Amino acid sequence: MARKKKEPKTPSVRETFGLDKIHFSDRILPFLGLLLIAIAGFMAFAFISYFGTGAADQSILENPRAGEILNLNGEFTNSCGSLGAKVSWFFIKKCFGLPAFLIPFFLLLAGIRMLLTYKVNLLKWFMCLTLIMLWSSLTLAKFLSPLFVDMHYNPGGDYGQTACDVVEGLVGTPGLTLLLIILAIAFLTYLSAETIIIIRKIFNPLRYAKKIHMEIQVGKGEPEADTPTLETVEDPEVFDDPDAQIVEFDQVNDPQTEPIPTLQRSVTPGNKGLSTEPVADDSAVEMTVDTGEKEEKATGKNLAGENGSLSMPYDPKLDLENYHYPTLDLLKKYDDDGKPYIDMAEQNANKKRIVDVLRNFGVEISSIKATVGPTITLYEITPAPGVRISRIRNLEDDIALSLSALGIRIIAPIPGKGTIGIEVPNAKPNIVSMESILNSKKFQETTMELPCALGKTITNEVFMFDLAKAPHLLVAGATGQGKSVGLNAIITSLLYKKHPSELKIVLVDPKKVEFSVYSSIDKHFLAKVPDDNADPIITDVTKVVRTLNSLCKEMDTRYDLLKIAQARNIKEYNKKFISRQLNPENGHRFLPYIVVVIDEFGDLIMTAGKEVELPIARIAQLARAVGIHMIIATQRPTTNIITGTIKANFPSRIAFRVGAMIDSRTILDRPGAQQLIGRGDLLYLNGGEPVRVQCAFVDTPEVERINTFISQQQGYTSAFELPEPDTADGDLGEAADVDMSHLDPMFEDAARLIVMNQSGSTSLIQRKFAIGYNRAGRLMDQLERAGVVGAAQGSKPREVLIQDEVSLENILNQLRH
Repeated sequence: MARKKKEPKTPSVRETFGLDKIHFSDRILPFLGLLLIAIAGFMAFAFISYFGTGAADQSILENPRAGEILNLNGEFTNSCGSLGAKVSWFFIKKCFGLPAFLIPFFLLLAGIRMLLTYKVNLLKWFMCLTLIMLWSSLTLAKFLSPLFVDMHYNPGGDYGQTACDVVEGLVGTPGLTLLLIILAIAFLTYLSAETIIIIRKIFNPLRYAKKIHMEIQVGKGEPEADTPTLETVEDPEVFDDPDAQIVEFDQVNDPQTEPIPTLQRSVTPGNKGLSTEPVADDSAVEMTVDTGEKEEKATGKNLAGENGSLSMPYDPKLDLENYHYPTLDLLKKYDDDGKPYIDMAEQNANKKRIVDVLRNFGVEISSIKATVGPTITLYEITPAPGVRISRIRNLEDDIALSLSALGIRIIAPIPGKGTIGIEVPNAKPNIVSMESILNSKKFQETTMELPCALGKTITNEVFMFDLAKAPHLLVAGATGQGKSVGLNAIITSLLYKKHPSELKIVLVDPKKVEFSVYSSIDKHFLAKVPDDNADPIITDVTKVVRTLNSLCKEMDTRYDLLKIAQARNIKEYNKKFISRQLNPENGHRFLPYIVVVIDEFGDLIMTAGKEVELPIARIAQLARAVGIHMIIATQRPTTNIITGTIKANFPSRIAFRVGAMIDSRTILDRPGAQQLIGRGDLLYLNGGEPVRVQCAFVDTPEVERINTFISQQQGYTSAFELPEPDTADGDLGEAADVDMSHLDPMFEDAARLIVMNQSGSTSLIQRKFAIGYNRAGRLMDQLERAGVVGAAQGSKPREVLIQDEVSLENILNQLRH
């Protein structure tokens, strides 16, 4: 197939004259712009001078003599000399008359465009100004010429007068007038579509007139009974006071002429934050520094009443009526706790570097505000009009390089605000103590069912969430970034707020050292499966599976109780039980909340796999309504540990610092955790945008003092007992229904084969005895019922329970008899 010949490309105007080979640099364009502005000013002065000197210069210009054009003897009286007289005479007298002033105006726009000061669409301005100049020339020549009979120029110029005479000779004066009107309407319609609406109103004013005027007033008197009234409710979000509606806009100044201001610290009594004002003669970009509102301190040491506040007929706290809640003096208090250190030199330097980096890449901002937190400072910048958010987001690494910071996180835009946030670590971070969190008024007066206090936000506000509404929490992060401290902070806040009768905790610790400090409060808060020698802290993987199955059984039992009581959740059920609407003789009881805390979930998945994941997923899906909540933590945020089933059932997530963006996406479904600075810096996600929180620090000696304080008080006789899980025989399925009185003829041979090979495989029996899968499956069920092999483990071979042939013969002899 022959190739199609390329058609020759038509050269453009630039290529025809060779202008495409000329490259205008950033230095040449501003020079040409200044030149055009100078020419525009020259022409404007010449045009203005022409009105007074044109008559004297006109005779010389129409009949010039040799040497007069050089104006050596001052023949021309125009203020711009002979050249100005010539230019003004040509454009005003010979061409367009008064509309010729649009020519220097267009040259001024072109010069401004070349100076790169403003973006001007020169082609659009050229077409519009040309049309206006030609139309005005004809109009002035037609209607104002009789007023300029004695003048030395026509208001529409000689061109306008000639064109007017030609058109008027063809269509007459009415035709010329209508033509000018139609051209004017067409041009105005091109500029604005409102022109058509105005014309329609002119031709049909009744159609667009307001026929009915309705006014609604809210009177002070009582409305009549038969008259329908319209009641308006004041919206608290709408400000009706016109004097109070003050909107201040920061002035955008020229970045090339005004330097960046320095900040002056001015703290006035009563200010909750720190406000800074720029110097009077140096105000390019204004920045305010805010430390957030100071959290109100609670009075007293106890965070709850001694005996609670319930005055119901049944009191679940009556069994431990002398129980005392932990006091705040058990926690350590740090110097300058809750008061972020503000270094104005650091704030000024960071602000200057941020503005410089943005300006180096052509990004202008109109204002900047700094909010100083315990470990992070949030710089809220307001970009100038026309600046794309993506341009600032792409400068994340450049800003981090300029500030020499550990990690920069850009929030573009900040939800609910018209600003972009840049989070920069503080040079001197502050420790957020657990004492300052629990001593806050917000924590003491909370009405949450399971309040979990995490720490403080960037605005120094105490951050807490309700685990009962979460309803399950996933905690992940790299090793040593604060996961264990975060779990201790959550457990500590629950111990300070809940009575032992209201809360039970199941602790799973595969590492055996993280939660061992809580073993002393087993008779108060811990729950476990009944076992005489069981440790209250679960560390064995097999016991973990048993405990999770027990929790599933407890969940089913609670749902049965809720069904009988016709309650939808544990809160409604306990309310009915406390008011004695439910009879304990029918199995009803007060249901405490159960919080399951699993540390190193990844280790459990690696050792037990589906045996752990399936009951956890079942609890996470169903147990919310019956008051069973889970908190799982892992240091391996990979997809084979945090699977889709886990993520789907754990909507609340906490991400500490991770090493890669893929790990952050695994935890939060978005990047951000890889930019944290560690040491308790976390992101909390629950449906919306993640919130950055500095986790409260609670040390091991503080936890030991709290547990000692609780353990020294009267407790229950034993830990809270979970129901006994179903035995393995209950899960055998078909093997439990096998009739051992009618054994397969190959049963003994198959048993010997399995024990000899130590592999409980159905396919092995098929191959050795040349039988079908159904018969081999029945043989395997009989072997399982006889205790030769264990239960099925998916696609893996069954475990062989008999190790030698002697033991096998004993089992076979028992079956024969």
